[in-house]
Amino acid sequence: MIEEKGLSPETVDRVGEYIRLNGGLALLEHLWDDSVVSQNSVAMEALKDLKLLHHYLEIFGVADKVSFDLGLARGLDYYTGVIYEAVLVDNPQDNYTDRITEFGSIAAGGRYDDLVGMFDAKGRKVPCVGISIGIERILSMAEKKAEESFKNMRTTETQVLVASAQPHYVEERMKLITMLWNCGIKAEMLHKKNPKLLSQLQYCERTGIPLVAIIGEQELKDGVVKLRDVATREEVNIPRDYLVEEIQKWTS
Repeated sequence: MIEEKGLSPETVDRVGEYIRLNGGLALLEHLWDDSVVSQNSVAMEALKDLKLLHHYLEIFGVADKVSFDLGLARGLDYYTGVIYEAVLVDNPQDNYTDRITEFGSIAAGGRYDDLVGMFDAKGRKVPCVGISIGIERILSMAEKKAEESFKNMRTTETQVLVASAQPHYVEERMKLITMLWNCGIKAEMLHKKNPKLLSQLQYCERTGIPLVAIIGEQELKDGVVKLRDVATREEVNIPRDYLVEEIQKWTS
């Protein structure tokens, strides 16, 4: 900064005081009251946006997952606004700096309002926000965690697959899966209109989905759903009103 930008050592020292800062709302309030920062209209506008962001984070209940880091930097010059990184945390109580040292970022990105316009013949401005995800690093950490826990790795968090043994029941599957979603159950169904039951069961085995909720003509008449344990192949008819409770028991 001194040699290439021509800044004075005093200025560099002053910048150094700021880039060491990170934290939550307390940091934003500290900067808001800072005599140097308060004189910069651009900085104050940014702080206003960050306060609004923190307010939204509190509403979503994730404010404790986010730290505002004044030392964060991206090596590309097309960013025009906020930049961010996602850091894999083993212990949420760890110091933020320690997290980065131990794991590094698993995703990063930011706002770049001018980049897309460079490729537009009319030079129109296209506001953009993007992120790149470190898939390889995430997978390697997931594999390590699975090895440490001595468990087979599941490729999905889905608790139950909604299936049918007969054709022409796609709408009934859709109705049942909607009911499960509304009750907080992680459910899915195959996208084919009339998939074979064997294909649906094999999909569960392949992805690690533990349960299958099977409906058909007889189940609809009786007001029940046939719940099947994929691993043991045990099946039991559950009244529709008690299905959510049974799924929660089986997957707890």
